[in-house]
Amino acid sequence: MRSAILKNKTLSWIGIILITVIFLIFKEEWSWSTKYPKELIIPFSDWINFLMEKFVSKFGWFFLNISWVLSLPINAAQWLLHSLPWIVVIFLVTLTAYLSAGIRLALFTLCATFYMVLIGYWEESMNTLSLVIISVPLAVFIGFGLGVWGYFSKRAEKIIMPILDIFQTVPTFAYLLPILLLFGFGTVVGLIASILYSFPPMVRNTILGLKRVPDNIIESAIMSGADPKQLFWQAMLPSCKKQILLGINQSTMAALSMVIIAAIIGGTADIGWEVLYYIRKAEVGQSLVVGVVIALMAIIIDRITSGFAQKSDQEKKDLRPPKNIKISYLSFALAGSAILFIFARLFEALDDWPYDLSIWLASHINDLFDTFVETFRAEIKQIKNYTLFFIMLPTKIGLQQAVSPFTWGFQLEMVHKIFYFGSLLMLSLWLLKNKKNDFFVFTLLIMIFMYFGLTQMPWPPLLIIYSFFAWQIGGHKLALGTFFGLSFIVVVGMWPEAMISVYLCGIAVVFCFITGTSLGVWAAHSSVVSAIVRPINDTLQTIPLFVILIPFVMLFKIGDFTALLAIIIYAIVPSVRYAEHGIRNLPSEVIEASKMMGSTRMQLLFLVKIPLAMPVIMLGLNQTIMYGIAMLVIAALIGTNGLEQIVFIGLTDGNMGKGLIAGISMAIIAMIVDRITKTISEKRSEALGLTIK
Repeated sequence: MRSAILKNKTLSWIGIILITVIFLIFKEEWSWSTKYPKELIIPFSDWINFLMEKFVSKFGWFFLNISWVLSLPINAAQWLLHSLPWIVVIFLVTLTAYLSAGIRLALFTLCATFYMVLIGYWEESMNTLSLVIISVPLAVFIGFGLGVWGYFSKRAEKIIMPILDIFQTVPTFAYLLPILLLFGFGTVVGLIASILYSFPPMVRNTILGLKRVPDNIIESAIMSGADPKQLFWQAMLPSCKKQILLGINQSTMAALSMVIIAAIIGGTADIGWEVLYYIRKAEVGQSLVVGVVIALMAIIIDRITSGFAQKSDQEKKDLRPPKNIKISYLSFALAGSAILFIFARLFEALDDWPYDLSIWLASHINDLFDTFVETFRAEIKQIKNYTLFFIMLPTKIGLQQAVSPFTWGFQLEMVHKIFYFGSLLMLSLWLLKNKKNDFFVFTLLIMIFMYFGLTQMPWPPLLIIYSFFAWQIGGHKLALGTFFGLSFIVVVGMWPEAMISVYLCGIAVVFCFITGTSLGVWAAHSSVVSAIVRPINDTLQTIPLFVILIPFVMLFKIGDFTALLAIIIYAIVPSVRYAEHGIRNLPSEVIEASKMMGSTRMQLLFLVKIPLAMPVIMLGLNQTIMYGIAMLVIAALIGTNGLEQIVFIGLTDGNMGKGLIAGISMAIIAMIVDRITKTISEKRSEALGLTIK
């Protein structure tokens, strides 16, 4: 049964808003409500640093030995890739691409890999590839083992899934902090971080694939006398092969992404370090040239692994190629490699591309970029200023501070304040009169937040607002989790930085959700729009996060606005995809029934399709937020001031305690939002009697 407070939720919200107003009135007198007292901050970071120092001093030798052991396969992979002539490696990768998805991918792979040779970044690319080659099998092995264990043991699954949530919500830089202190400086840090970051997708896909094995296959195998081992290896595993291969695809892409990010600590001499080096030097041409290498490498790996996953469907339909064809491909690969290896020994250019023949595109790109900036300088400045003055600053510090003659062209006077509060109060009362209670509460909260600013709000009422909202959505468990999670952020002294992160990510998510959902709905009704949007989404989702920063940093320099654009570009993809998927997969009988009842196109869209697709659209919102937080962490490189910056500073200064606490704070926010949005989706789906596929 719902409690009385939930039955009268509008009255409860009015009470909470009154409490908020009281805190705002006495904000100056109650200074502790805006800035948590330093003497009350619990020094978790100091405790962590102390314990870590003791642990490293006692057991550091053990982890350094492990680091030495793990460096051996990395060095071996690098030696092998550098020993083989570039033409042999390109041949083998192109052949693999052909076997995965046919001639089109093979031609793309050939051109993309030769580009790496042509611009003089072959060795750095091979260093990156060597880390991926070693980390992916280890991540897949660990992920598959845990996934199988989680499937056969419900108790193990209950332990594993929350751990995966933590691994996938803790900021990427936070992974590097303890690893760097334990395993020392070098490529091993990138290897371990990529394993920890990339095994969770394999676990989830393994459990999902095994759960989706049809009952009739299991029953047939048992009826045929299969023992438990035969049932698993010969019946269940082949049936979920596609899902397993998709897990390998996701783990591979995650590993590549983390390897690139791990380059921030240096010592890897890989392509990620090159990109970071030129971004810091603000060299747009060279940054883009090297960034394209990362993008091409990611696209090739993604297409090859996903191609093999799609091919597994053919095996289910008994279209598996004969064994002798597989042997002939292997023979062709060996023979072709041997011939090309001999040619490379005869012609040096096929082994080590001459420096004089390399193509230097950076200067041409710099010239084009300078011309573009010079031509559109006024427009670029206008876009940046309008967004900062009219959207970002009011959200961050409130209209009371954002409105000035410099920003808005006038000073905020009493008449403006009366008009602002009066009009919004009248609107909210009209909404209440028309029984639109949720919009009434929303209008009042927006009125307060926009005037005072999210970062200027006292923390106690915000804690109450977020917790009560969680109670409405998911009951007392979610409310308690929200309350204690946010309280942790307060008592460790990270609340101001947390609100800066929330403000920046919040603006991006709102824009992504509105724009992305609109694009997704349009794409669901237009095959032309879908054909245009889909490859763009694929590319944006494939490109590592580092690369997305490059054009925005070069155009708008460092700062919150640049970070906002980077977050939007990366996080908009799930909103588009889930909205299109939700609209396209609605029950056809419901659509037909609505048409027969005489619904117009607008009625069909807004009263039938979108409400029915809302559970899937909300999952898109969930993923948009997760993507936004992931990109926000990388945006610390370009000068943001939230929790992500503390994580980054902790990494560069070696302050594990501070960086880890900030990372945990970001993970808490991510998990709270994740639980709330998923609960909304599940409740909506249950109310409509739909199953999300």
